Amino acid sequence: MPPNSLRSVLERIAAGARPATYEEARLARDAVLTASPYSRGGSACLPRSLATALVCRARGTWPQWCVGVLSSPPFTAHAWIEVDGVIVDEPMAKSDFSTFFSVSSKSALPQSL
Repeated sequence: MPPNSLRSVLERIAAGARPATYEEARLARDAVLTASPYSRGGSACLPRSLATALVCRARGTWPQWCVGVLSSPPFTAHAWIEVDGVIVDEPMAKSDFSTFFSVSSKSALPQSL
């Protein structure tokens, strides 16, 4: 799915959700890692972050879902979730990344669109 289409779909899903707390997002991520051994892999950041955001949404919340690259070479693409500017349970800090776009419950489209 093209990135702009994915962002549009996620904005619709996130609409009406309460922003997730760090603990809610961490518990959702733990549930994804427990249910899917594949999601533990280093190259599984996109499905892991999407699944975590969707688990949060099923629980009535939404983290900030982000896509970007490492800020210094090698410019590796990455997808992650964060809460209040803090990346949830990733080995790197937010300052290590340049964000291309993100979807938060605040940026979500109204359900009527």
